[in-house]
Amino acid sequence: MSAPTQSNMAEIHWMMEMFQNIDVGLVVLDRTYSIHVWNSFMENHSGLSPERVRGETIFRLFPEVQEDWLRRKCDTAFLLNNRAFLIWEQRPYLFRFRNYRPITGTAEYMYQNVTIIPLTSASGEVDNICLIVYDVTDEAVAKQSMQEANSQLEQLSRTDRLTRLNNRGFWEECLEREFQRCQRNGAAATLVMFDIDHFKAVNDTYGHQAGDEVIRKVSDVLRKNLRATDIAGRYGGEEFGVVLVDTDAPAARFFAERLRKQCAALKVEHDGQIIEFTISLGIAQFGSRMVNHQAWIEQSDQALYQAKEGGRNQVVVYGEAAPA
Repeated sequence: MSAPTQSNMAEIHWMMEMFQNIDVGLVVLDRTYSIHVWNSFMENHSGLSPERVRGETIFRLFPEVQEDWLRRKCDTAFLLNNRAFLIWEQRPYLFRFRNYRPITGTAEYMYQNVTIIPLTSASGEVDNICLIVYDVTDEAVAKQSMQEANSQLEQLSRTDRLTRLNNRGFWEECLEREFQRCQRNGAAATLVMFDIDHFKAVNDTYGHQAGDEVIRKVSDVLRKNLRATDIAGRYGGEEFGVVLVDTDAPAARFFAERLRKQCAALKVEHDGQIIEFTISLGIAQFGSRMVNHQAWIEQSDQALYQAKEGGRNQVVVYGEAAPA
């Protein structure tokens, strides 16, 4: 075999220089997951020199790496001679390296994508694999920020600003889904519609800002009485709707009476004045003969109308006589 030429030596030197200074991590492992190659990127971020890691298993040096998980990923390279990929969306990082980028300083650790490449020997066997570790912190944080912003926008689009309850559009979507669930499963659910008695008089006497404050206080009382599964919304003006999931009419009446009493006991202070008020409530349990969710609203509204006509500050269940 002829001796390496000066040109060949220069090419090897350039390749080694590139290998050391490339801005990605390069790691070569054998079948025992012992480290054979460890470039400058890996040294700089781990604080471990090539001499320190050579011959050590990746699992002993980096206990955060889950052995069973990585072995399954690497089997594709070792057994099938195919590349495999690890992406940050599935697991944020392979190596727990600190993030020192100033722009994405909110991320504690470096987000990583990893490519696993089989390295074939002269005999055609795959005895080693190469891990290429990419720092994708900037991209990951940007994507997370965008997703968070979109989530906040979505939340705002379905939230009533004054009450912080669901707005009418989103609340009706939830009601329709619950109606369909009850149709499919025959589940029990009850709709409560209620509004603030003589609300126009509140606005006329104390002003619209005082009226808004009353609506906010009612919303606070409502929110404190809700279970995680209940669906509450501002239906419009001073009217509210609550879907009580897996709840029959008698249990809904208990909920409604508690709400009514708490609101009647509430004293809202605005500009030095004390405002007292009451609410009226109508209840309708889901029925199999209802043609759609609008029919459900109509029944609850009819019960609410009965409560108003019967003197207000009371609860009426659809189909039952209003209190005397």
